Amino acid sequence: MTTTMTMAKALNAGLRAAMEADPKVLMMGEDVGKLGGVFRITDGLQKDFGEDRVIDTPLAESAILGTAVGLAMRGYRPVCEIQFDGFVYPAYDQIVSQVAKIHFRSRGRMPMPIVIRIPFGGGIGAVEHHSESPEAQFAHTAGLKVVACSHPTDAYWMIQQAIAADDPVVFLEPKRQYHGEKAEVDTEATPPPLFTSRTVREGSDLTLLAYGPTVRLCRDAALAASEEGRSLEVIDLRTLSPLDLEPVFASVRRTGHAVVVHEAARSLGMGSEIAARIQQECFYALEAPVLRVAGFDTPYPPSRIEEEYLPDLDRVLDAVDRSLAY
Repeated sequence: MTTTMTMAKALNAGLRAAMEADPKVLMMGEDVGKLGGVFRITDGLQKDFGEDRVIDTPLAESAILGTAVGLAMRGYRPVCEIQFDGFVYPAYDQIVSQVAKIHFRSRGRMPMPIVIRIPFGGGIGAVEHHSESPEAQFAHTAGLKVVACSHPTDAYWMIQQAIAADDPVVFLEPKRQYHGEKAEVDTEATPPPLFTSRTVREGSDLTLLAYGPTVRLCRDAALAASEEGRSLEVIDLRTLSPLDLEPVFASVRRTGHAVVVHEAARSLGMGSEIAARIQQECFYALEAPVLRVAGFDTPYPPSRIEEEYLPDLDRVLDAVDRSLAY
């Protein structure tokens, strides 16, 4: 069946499908029950599945993840919502010291099927600690899988696939797109595997690489560039740990140019690793250095000037011009 959905509705439908398929799936987080979450992603789930499966927790992220570890040890599949990206740090010790390591520490005998949902990125005019991009910190942590959806169809399927996985998954949701563009979601389709990247626009002159909130920006940049006769390929990475870079390498070997775009700070961001891997695998095909368009190396600014901080169309097209000028 095909239904038109926003990303918020697609995530809600995906969570509902996962809960219907497996009674061991639980939702946990601040205001996820009666309120339905601050972005209404879990709207209606407590009403339909009860307070034992959709649990309103105290304002204590460390306790949420600590409880989830115990539940996972007992065979449950907890889905933990972190209300805003900047609130995840009280739980960072639990995530890095326990969630990421127990499967390895137990020599594979104790899986950790925990999904940690984190709304991330800027563009909503929020106050401090509400617009972070912490993805590289989790991708750097061995034992965690990290994925980022960018489209309602991916949101619907990827959340179900993450819940079904036996490894802990940090599931990043671009909050500015929750109630944005709608798409036709085929709920009976066969989705691609979870840990794979996807080409969203084919091109021959340059490869644009993005994930989460910057995928739409790169699509817009490719459309703008096409009006000047330039053909840009856009790849949605989708998975940050593990990275699926074979499609990226194949694209760069054809185009000879690559630009990575993300909202997180530039230094030691995901773009650094991706650029290094492209240089290693595609050195003789490259006609220009791999360029990065990213946030600046400062704390996230007040909302009045956040548009100066975030990558935009002009900055992406400028990087495209500089790459193609080599």
